[in-house]
Amino acid sequence: MFWEKKLENWVNNIRHRAALPLRLELWNGQQFDFGSNTAPQVTVRVPHVSALTYLLTPSLSNLGEAYVEGKIEVEGKVKEVIAVANALAANSLKPHGKFSRISRTSRHNKAKDAEAIRYHYDVSNDFYKLWLDQNMVYSCAYFENGDEDLDTAQLKKIDHILKKIQVQPGHTLLDIGCGWGALVLRAAQKFGAKCVGVTLSENQYALAKERVAQAGLSDQIEIRLQDYRDVTGTFDRITSVGMFEHVGLNNLPLYFSHIRSLLADDGVAMNHGITSTDIDNGESPYGGGEFIDKYVFPHGELPHIGLVLKTMQEGGLEVLDLENLRRHYARTCGIWADNLEARADEVRKTVDDRRFRIWRLYLAGSSYGFERDWISLYQVICRKAGRSATTLPWSRRYIYDQT
Repeated sequence: MFWEKKLENWVNNIRHRAALPLRLELWNGQQFDFGSNTAPQVTVRVPHVSALTYLLTPSLSNLGEAYVEGKIEVEGKVKEVIAVANALAANSLKPHGKFSRISRTSRHNKAKDAEAIRYHYDVSNDFYKLWLDQNMVYSCAYFENGDEDLDTAQLKKIDHILKKIQVQPGHTLLDIGCGWGALVLRAAQKFGAKCVGVTLSENQYALAKERVAQAGLSDQIEIRLQDYRDVTGTFDRITSVGMFEHVGLNNLPLYFSHIRSLLADDGVAMNHGITSTDIDNGESPYGGGEFIDKYVFPHGELPHIGLVLKTMQEGGLEVLDLENLRRHYARTCGIWADNLEARADEVRKTVDDRRFRIWRLYLAGSSYGFERDWISLYQVICRKAGRSATTLPWSRRYIYDQT
């Protein structure tokens, strides 16, 4: 049969290029091992001939779709699964054209952005509670010494941000994309700030308001279900953590100019977000970005750090400090993936199997992408451009001297 010869040629081509710890099992009982001296750590079961189309062009998007939609079954530790999938793609596909690091842009408006946010974040608060830290911080943690547990590292991340922007008692602080409220709660409790947190997620909004009320901080923290573009007023400090990935490449100058319009003349802002490591703002290779756009982050777009700095300047902001936390996000996503695996039975009670499979691949795949420099994470501190240099600190010591 035609498919038998095509499959055999594909298997032999992979074997010639790399020895993979992979076993392929077909519906007819036939099996192929891809490593002659390597015990299989991942087994892919193909229940029907129609699923071979996903394998014979094994982009990360095709393989991910086949798994998520139940076209194939996969057995093995998820981190091994991700490594094998990448190896199949790298040894089968040309590193240019449709499987290269293409730049994907889409039109953004308030309605579309709100819909995308709800798709990603309004899965279930109980779902996120099972694998995030106790404060439910859904962004890169900060492992100051490298040996912290997730709860400690997430709290250190929040403090690291608030120290960097020098939050003082009485400061007004706006948190764009406030999640479940962890940063504004910390800013009010430890630093004495008066905070506004905005989110487009109804689930986050409800739980953040509840947590603020339980902490007795309703007079100090306001949580809003609001688009950042509709925020008005003036704030001494502004934070945006894990949010600007949803803004869109073409909208970055407007995003940063709006932050500038909300910032006090002597104010300080921080943008903490994922970036592409491709200088042309390309997504993850081999179809990884396509999978994320389809199943995880609709309309998400990652800029290169160079574009971030350029559009900040265009938006009237001066960059004061820049820190790469790629290594920290690789570890954060790895811990999240481990937590999801460890509590899989409980997680499956909060979401259907399809959603579980999406997140299983996404978290482990993100850790893999950060580890291999496909994507990165930068914290960028900025203020209004054109201000006097005499007000700037002489060194970074102020970040680390505070307790």
